[in-house]
Amino acid sequence: MSRLFSAYVIVDWSAAAKPNTGADSVWIGVLKRDVRFRMTFESHNPATRAAAEKLLAAILDDLKKRGERALVGFDFPLGFPRGFAAALNLAGDQPWAAVWTQIDKMVKDKPDNNNNRFGVGSEINRRLTGGPFPFWGCPPKDTLTTLQPKRSREHGPDDLPEYRHAEVLAKGSSPIWKLYYNGSVGGQALLGIPAVRRLKLARGEAVKVWPFETGLKPLTAAELDGVEAVVCEVYPSLHKAQPAPGEVKDLAQVRTTAEAFARLDEAGKLGLQFAAPKGTPEATVTEAEREEGWVLGVAG
Repeated sequence: MSRLFSAYVIVDWSAAAKPNTGADSVWIGVLKRDVRFRMTFESHNPATRAAAEKLLAAILDDLKKRGERALVGFDFPLGFPRGFAAALNLAGDQPWAAVWTQIDKMVKDKPDNNNNRFGVGSEINRRLTGGPFPFWGCPPKDTLTTLQPKRSREHGPDDLPEYRHAEVLAKGSSPIWKLYYNGSVGGQALLGIPAVRRLKLARGEAVKVWPFETGLKPLTAAELDGVEAVVCEVYPSLHKAQPAPGEVKDLAQVRTTAEAFARLDEAGKLGLQFAAPKGTPEATVTEAEREEGWVLGVAG
């Protein structure tokens, strides 16, 4: 059984507003073959998202030169809950792509990490509800009538869902609407999606975004012919990381996640992870493929 990938790149993103290294910053873990074809791990801890994006491009370029296909996992949502694109009146047959384009237009992320994620959340709230909902979470100084430090109310039956289908299965995950505090994946998604979009645009069909461009179904080597990288969403908490003495937890998580997928691939079982859990309703699969995305490795 041949591997689907020969390198595994896991990215722990950050929504930090200034340059930062160490805990709660960007970590990129790369598990690849060395000159003796042994799997070896290396980590990078760029101080800014701009530096991380440039480094990630260099890593993928190097793997391409070596003829190695990469699995590239990001630890933030690549899609929003079902109905988000329609609620914003975004046109197009691919809601996920329309949302990516819209977010990229709105986000301003400077080379020093200064960014407008709270302004973007506030503006989307204004367009969706005219009030501080559904996005929430910000420092008190950034409070606006359409963005509050705390959640203003619960999600009701007529609102966009609080969680995507995959997040319901991923116990302990935070909603994408949360822009601040621990586990603020919303801020990471707003600042991360534009970077992934640029990565995809620069490489075209050589990069496939799962499950939007591959389907929520098992992947085979034949389907990946000519593909240099598959981009996916990962949830490192699914893989119990044990930091070594003095090791930053984020580093341990990207390493452990990369190693977990490499082991599955070696055993010929990774391809099945790209499918929806058994018994997933067809409507859920369609919503995941068109708009919400999914989390690699989440089981039913």
